[in-house]
Amino acid sequence: MLYYLFQYLDAHFDIAGAGVFQYISFRTAAAIIVSLVISLLMGKRLIAWLQTKQVADEIRDLGLEGKKAKKGTPTMGGIIILSAILIPTLLFARLENVYVILMIVSTLWLGLIGFLDDYIKVFKKDKRGLAGRFKILGQVGLGVIVGSTLYFNDTVRLRNYITVEQAEAIGGSIHQPDYLFDVKQGQVGRFIDNSGDTLFYLDEKSLSTTIPFIKENEFNYGNITAALGDTDGKLNWLLYVLVVTFIITAVSNGANMTDGIDGLAAGTSGIMGLTLGIFAYLSGNILFSNYLNIMYIPHLGELVIFSGAFVGACIGFLWYNSYPAQVFMGDTGSLALGGIIATLAIMIRKELLIPILCGVFLVENLSVMIQVSYFKYTKRKYGEGRRVFLMSPLHHHYQKQGYHEAKIVTRFWIIGIFLAILTVITLKLR
Repeated sequence: MLYYLFQYLDAHFDIAGAGVFQYISFRTAAAIIVSLVISLLMGKRLIAWLQTKQVADEIRDLGLEGKKAKKGTPTMGGIIILSAILIPTLLFARLENVYVILMIVSTLWLGLIGFLDDYIKVFKKDKRGLAGRFKILGQVGLGVIVGSTLYFNDTVRLRNYITVEQAEAIGGSIHQPDYLFDVKQGQVGRFIDNSGDTLFYLDEKSLSTTIPFIKENEFNYGNITAALGDTDGKLNWLLYVLVVTFIITAVSNGANMTDGIDGLAAGTSGIMGLTLGIFAYLSGNILFSNYLNIMYIPHLGELVIFSGAFVGACIGFLWYNSYPAQVFMGDTGSLALGGIIATLAIMIRKELLIPILCGVFLVENLSVMIQVSYFKYTKRKYGEGRRVFLMSPLHHHYQKQGYHEAKIVTRFWIIGIFLAILTVITLKLR
């Protein structure tokens, strides 16, 4: 909203400094600051209100050290995170941008599902919360929305560079310098790169994504359907929506599993959000993307502002959620965090990097799957269920071994930073 206000003021009144809102870097910095301020100011008041309403999740006695001390700690703190993400985004981002719209929808959609789960647990006193099938149904619904929009929306395009001969054959605006990088769809554009060379391009619909560690590191989902005999690409939409739905569901549940001890989910999510923000900035900047030889995605730069708000919200929430936590995020926050990270990665065309970047979420998810599967298998075979871990998810295994939860969280953060760095260097490690 402020973007449009200052754009109007700059155009009609020539107010000094109003033009600074045109810069993504400035708006991102402002989004981070406002997000932090909202988290800190709103957090204190919301925690006090939740305490007066006795909005506390039931703490199960799992035999873990310090668990009883958490009794009475208010939950549903994810409201702080959602507010600190959405308000700065609405203030500083360009709201007609399809990527920003999808991120707002994703945040609200999964935040509402998590809120319903927390509401049933806390106010209805039903420890089971929202039935698992409804959670999955909600995640699948979001996957269909995101996948369909990215597939069919005409402004979602990749920039493909072409030769002079191809440009001349197509025609268009090859004789006009295009310094605004907003060429009309289907029309040839050109720009001068860092070395002074003139490059011609077309912005085209594409199902390409990035493959890590590969020299020619782009993969098109259409190749899969073509290999199955669908030469016309009629099944491309279905395949893409299925992939998007699986990723959003998996990462959202992974974040939910990770939210078990103070500061773990918020801290690791902040690290992932920062990494994806870097990718969004590089892929949304024509000069950097050309220099790094990565795909340029027109209009993607606005996601940097959303990523900044996301990181600020995670850091601000840690003010109250770090050990010993004054508030828990609940499913209101954890489901939304995972869904946001997944949707961001898909839009930036870096979803195949998720197993690396979201490695903490992955091992937490796998630890539960391994534990449950092995327990059921051994119960059928031996009549008695056996366990691989002392407890799952994995962070509880280390608690059972006697590690303090603050140490576990810090080490998981360190692992998350290592994985984030490894993810970033895949830009050049091919």
